[in-house]
Amino acid sequence: MQESPASLQESFFLLLSVMDELREKCPWDRKQTIQSLRPMTIEETYELGDAILKADWNLLKEELGDLFLHIIFYVRIAREENKFTLEDVLKAITEKLIIRHPHIYGDVEVRNEEEVKKNWEKLKLKEGKESVLSGVPVGLPALVKAIRIQEKVKQVGFEWDHREQVYEKIMEELQELQVAVKENDASAMEEELGDLLFSVVNYARFLKVDADSALERTNLKFINRFQLLEKEVRSEGKNLQEMSLEEMDELWNAIKKRNKENSK
Repeated sequence: MQESPASLQESFFLLLSVMDELREKCPWDRKQTIQSLRPMTIEETYELGDAILKADWNLLKEELGDLFLHIIFYVRIAREENKFTLEDVLKAITEKLIIRHPHIYGDVEVRNEEEVKKNWEKLKLKEGKESVLSGVPVGLPALVKAIRIQEKVKQVGFEWDHREQVYEKIMEELQELQVAVKENDASAMEEELGDLLFSVVNYARFLKVDADSALERTNLKFINRFQLLEKEVRSEGKNLQEMSLEEMDELWNAIKKRNKENSK
């Protein structure tokens, strides 16, 4: 699939023109600020994430368009406030990409993607970042934040040598959690559970599994099975609230078995 430069340029400028017109004539668009757009942008980002997980290309195209609109919206507002223009944004990201890829635009040699990541973090520190963790957004969901923190510190050598060491750390944290549970110490239980989850995320990284995607896959699997459970209970003229846990568990296992057989 090939893009025509002229057609691409025409589509891009048409979007900019529509954005300008909406900002000037639509009461809702005229009222928006960067603060009011923020929660909607976060929602759009999650919707894009859902499309990626589903590998739904049509939905992905739609969600990318929605997110692109938000980018253009922020730029329009910034231009009104005399802060920056779209040209400033494009120049800044282009310059950053060139500077952060000296193995492409300079004389630095790298052997693999890990060395690329390490160089990236070194360059960020040279640019004035006080910490390798300064680029981790405060507002990230805790699970995603844990992944990013671990990926960041790895680039400066703060990393286990073998995944077996991480597994041992999980067992250690689990024991510490059990001690806190026995002592019925609420604060310690929260702290130790957090340490355990952080270690599990680290283990997932060593297994080259995205912990966030893995958990979301399980969430979706659970939702699907539970909705099938509800459907079967209704088809039998029963009510979940009136069933025992043993009855629900038996039906759950039957659905689980069927799903596994169908996936073969």
